[in-house]
Amino acid sequence: MAQSRITPHSMIAIPLVIALCLWGGACVSTKSVHYYALQGAAAPANQARPDGPTLLVGTIVAPEELQDSRIRYRAGSNQAGAYEYHRWTERPGSMVRTALIHALRESGKYQHVLEAESSAGGDYLLRGRLEEFEEVDRGAIQTKIALHVELVDRKSNQHVWDRGIDRTEPVDGKSVAGVVESFDRNLRHVAGDTADAIEAFLATRR
Repeated sequence: MAQSRITPHSMIAIPLVIALCLWGGACVSTKSVHYYALQGAAAPANQARPDGPTLLVGTIVAPEELQDSRIRYRAGSNQAGAYEYHRWTERPGSMVRTALIHALRESGKYQHVLEAESSAGGDYLLRGRLEEFEEVDRGAIQTKIALHVELVDRKSNQHVWDRGIDRTEPVDGKSVAGVVESFDRNLRHVAGDTADAIEAFLATRR
């Protein structure tokens, strides 16, 4: 095998290239970061029911990998990562919480649906943990949302109900825009199904 030789000219050229990269930014990526919001995340005005309960919606906690805004993906059985240049405008846990508030208010079954930080009292506290919020590439491309929620009776401070939700939604095409649209549909279903299940449970306690 022939061995490469470092000539005096190449010894001069190497630091010159490095200097040009540092000075002009020629070797630094200039790719812009794209941010995405879910349309279903905007909460409407509260549709109050005067004789309904007041529901507080607490924080939706999430694992460390969902604490930043990068859109995450999983390929095959073991590979997981995140898109550096494609990010959410909010953290996934915040988007899920807002979507739940939207769905609960839209149902018109409650006197008030408030964020738990509110100073107002409430009858029940809804809280949860977001376990998965990612694109899944296993043959077909899908989005997956896995969420566990629980309801606490504020008067007794007792846990009275809980539910796990694990849902996938197909992605149309292979673009990031298609992935975001799939997440939007998926989150709407997850939030709506959760709101329906909570209402069904609370109807048994009236």
